[in-house]
Amino acid sequence: MNDRQQPGISAMNDRQQPGTLLEKGEQVHRQLISPHGDRYKWVVLSNTTLGMLMATIDMSIVLIALPDIFRGIHIDPLAPANSFYLLWMILGFMVVTSVLVVSLGRLGDMYGRVKMYNMGFAVYTLFSLLLAVTWMSGKSAAIWLVIMRIFQGVGSAMLMANSTAILTDAFPEDERGMAIGVNQVAGISGSFIGLVLGGILAPIQWRLIFLVSVPVGLFGTVWAYHKLREVPRRSNAKLDIPGNVTFALGLVAIMVGITYGIQPYHHSTMGWTSPFVLASLACGVILLITFCYIEVHTTEPMFKLSLFKIRAFTSGSLSTLLASIGRGGLMFMLIIWLQGIWLPTHGYS
Repeated sequence: MNDRQQPGISAMNDRQQPGTLLEKGEQVHRQLISPHGDRYKWVVLSNTTLGMLMATIDMSIVLIALPDIFRGIHIDPLAPANSFYLLWMILGFMVVTSVLVVSLGRLGDMYGRVKMYNMGFAVYTLFSLLLAVTWMSGKSAAIWLVIMRIFQGVGSAMLMANSTAILTDAFPEDERGMAIGVNQVAGISGSFIGLVLGGILAPIQWRLIFLVSVPVGLFGTVWAYHKLREVPRRSNAKLDIPGNVTFALGLVAIMVGITYGIQPYHHSTMGWTSPFVLASLACGVILLITFCYIEVHTTEPMFKLSLFKIRAFTSGSLSTLLASIGRGGLMFMLIIWLQGIWLPTHGYS
């Protein structure tokens, strides 16, 4: 009887005594998940949450501030010849971010997620500063703002593409949901904070909507460079150039087609009959179909389409899409309310 109980008693004693093999095994497991210590994961969460918040704030901060921006550079955005500048001040940042997130995430897997993330903070901060110091006026200023806004979107895409991956590296499996949830809440909040912040800062000075990101970006860049650590991974992966090109061009074509489709065309209030819109949409669909074919037949795909065979992944992606559509509708109504109702009743044109 005592002989049979002895192994169980011995195991209980191993659990109770510090430094036993069981505890050492658990410590090794934690170190494999988070090799830089328990405190490191909270540094990662704080920094990536800051990066996600600033990226999404800048995605929406110009929407309310557009009248002040164009007034500041002395250009009428509603004139037919200037509609290009109005559209691409709104669209440029969002198109670049949407197109590059998957590709930059793949590059982060290949060359280092932390390296790509740190570069994103630096690029984002640099072009925020260049937007704020615009010295020109008229159409030249509008072109400058559009181009700088596109490159600011590149930095934002680097942050968005790698923040979740860095969190996954830093947090153990049973805490990843919480960490990614906090990060996503910051992203959702930023899109609404940007609307209000743009409406507050732009009447004071339109440059402030870009300048406000610079000190935060500098702090985040230095903090990320000194505190975030790379997790070693394989470096022999290849970049799927055909997949990246077809995906980017296809998504851009569809987004441009939709954007110009809701604009007036000749005597019609909408542009869906425009040859340019129809050609953009058709080319976009063909390119995305080509992208899917490439991804199925290449050995190093940019995105593994087989993931959609997993019901949880497909359901999660679909729910995220529907939530984003609903959030976009709410933002649209908020913009209409602020610019069309609240501002006029408070003395603004």
